[in-house]
Amino acid sequence: MRVCRGGGNNGAAVWQITHSRRTPMTTVEPTCDLPGLDPDTYARWRASQVGMITERVERRLILDLIGDVRGESVLDVGCGDGDLAVQLSKHGGIVSGIDISEPMIEAAKQRAARDKVDIDFRVAAGQDIPFPAEQFDIVAAVTILCFVENPAPIFDEVARVLRPGGRFIIGELGKWSSWAAARRIRAWSGSPLWRKGRFRTARELRMLATRAGLEPTRVHGAVYYPRFGLAARLMAPWDHHLGGLTTIGAAFVALEAVKPPFTH
Repeated sequence: MRVCRGGGNNGAAVWQITHSRRTPMTTVEPTCDLPGLDPDTYARWRASQVGMITERVERRLILDLIGDVRGESVLDVGCGDGDLAVQLSKHGGIVSGIDISEPMIEAAKQRAARDKVDIDFRVAAGQDIPFPAEQFDIVAAVTILCFVENPAPIFDEVARVLRPGGRFIIGELGKWSSWAAARRIRAWSGSPLWRKGRFRTARELRMLATRAGLEPTRVHGAVYYPRFGLAARLMAPWDHHLGGLTTIGAAFVALEAVKPPFTH
């Protein structure tokens, strides 16, 4: 699953429980040990009104940043149940996906089989990507860091497997939003899950990318509405416009970073 969500990509599946969809890829506390993070969690989230709207808003942003994948080699880190990976494959990408959760990888393989797409899914953690250096044109990761205390090794591994000129698209739980505030209250109230929660700012994501040798290019926010169906319906049409102005108030923050090409 995406590191925090269970897989790499639908930050929404676990918005319901964790706001994210992946299992944390961390040597300290892998998300697959956290309760409620499984394929059924994602299905329930996507079936809810606020889940459907949030998934659509978040996915639009990620796909906009990823761009045209036709003929491109793409890795989905923390792929969860394979929803994004399958979509990218249908758009013409040559897609691989990793997740630390075996049940998520199994669900991803079943999804790919149903949709008749060929994707290389493997059980693996983000800080130990099982592919050679300079293998991918694009690496995508959605809500994989929400239970990872030290994300630097994951950024280092992404930089390693990217080709020169390749792009890294990452979306994470925003630090300054009503969603994050509600989770902090739950942590203060004794939630064992949210005591481990980690939220990121755009600045933090830029710094992590830069330290890994990547060059941040674009950053956008998403999901500015509170977690209620009516608010989501009313505010979602304006969400994309807000995302280009500020990441303050965004429950989801996405960054694009580029691996510098070879210089002569």
